[in-house]
Amino acid sequence: MFLVTAAVMASGLALAGCSSSDSGTPGNNVTAVGTGKGATPKVGVILPDTKSSARWATADLKYLTDAFKAAGVDADIQNAQGDKTQFQTIADQMITSGVNVLVIVNLDSGSGKAVLDKAKAQGIATIDYDRLTLGGGADFYVSFDNVKVGELQGEGLQKCLTDKNKAKANIAFLNGSPTDNNATLFKEGAVKALKAKTDSGDYKVVADQAVPDWDNQQAGTIFEQMYTDNGGKIDGVLAANDGLGNAAIAILKKNKANGTVPVTGQDATDQGLQNVLAGDQCMTVYKAVKKEADAASALAIALAKGEDTKSMATGSSMDTVTKKEVPSVLLDPQAIYFDNVKDVIADGYTTKEKVCTAALADACAKADIK
Repeated sequence: MFLVTAAVMASGLALAGCSSSDSGTPGNNVTAVGTGKGATPKVGVILPDTKSSARWATADLKYLTDAFKAAGVDADIQNAQGDKTQFQTIADQMITSGVNVLVIVNLDSGSGKAVLDKAKAQGIATIDYDRLTLGGGADFYVSFDNVKVGELQGEGLQKCLTDKNKAKANIAFLNGSPTDNNATLFKEGAVKALKAKTDSGDYKVVADQAVPDWDNQQAGTIFEQMYTDNGGKIDGVLAANDGLGNAAIAILKKNKANGTVPVTGQDATDQGLQNVLAGDQCMTVYKAVKKEADAASALAIALAKGEDTKSMATGSSMDTVTKKEVPSVLLDPQAIYFDNVKDVIADGYTTKEKVCTAALADACAKADIK
């Protein structure tokens, strides 16, 4: 555990009103307990792991820490490392320590809901960060438009198959964790984007499987079985993120098929960007994590300080369990191909030094990466 002070870095983020009621129900003018004159505001943040995506250690932790520190708000930011028991333990510690606001990225909706219920019972304001906790009833949800993420992936796969003159194609879906609501939304968007092609029979879905816990090692095993079952006749892979995409690429490399089979991704990780530059990955989806962290920290800081939150969400997301809308900030994702990898670096998400290895020097020059 460590304590950092924290701050609003919501520059350029337009947050508009969602409700005008002051009833204290989720999405209204929620006020955290323990705030007010003389009180020291404190926020607890539980991140999920460091295995499913590098972003949790390299991006979210940094941006949230910086934001809370600038605002002079105490923040306890911890990572559950994929352990549901540890997730619960961290939450209990934070609640006992007197946090006014709890921000969580759930490992699954069941354990996430248990934590949110405990927090709400103590009058602590709650924010679902990145992943919506189904049935959890958080006061706010901050994420990207995750159906749009899937649509970009589906559109990207189609574009890359077309670029390779593949009018007919066998495609495989390598989906995210079945316990992650975001994975469901990614799949929804991808299926929607590819529907015309699959309905016409131009594209045939020959494999479709979720990867438990976004585990990259399991993803490699699953994709190798897909590849074997289809006699190597897979023309494109809809991989839900860069880690799963890289697992598929490793199997394609073993079979000397990398670069010939388009693979999608998500998160614009250094590895994902390198795969795009190398020609082994068709595209990735960039989610500007700083904007997401800024939006979440802005809400958390306002809640912790007992400030008005009525105008701090522009949209809403349907909780399919409670059938209620959760006030939300949903940001726009961006498709990244070879020609615009430079946009991710120019945005400050990563650096040329991290992405452009000696082996990729020529590709980086061609991609105009400064």
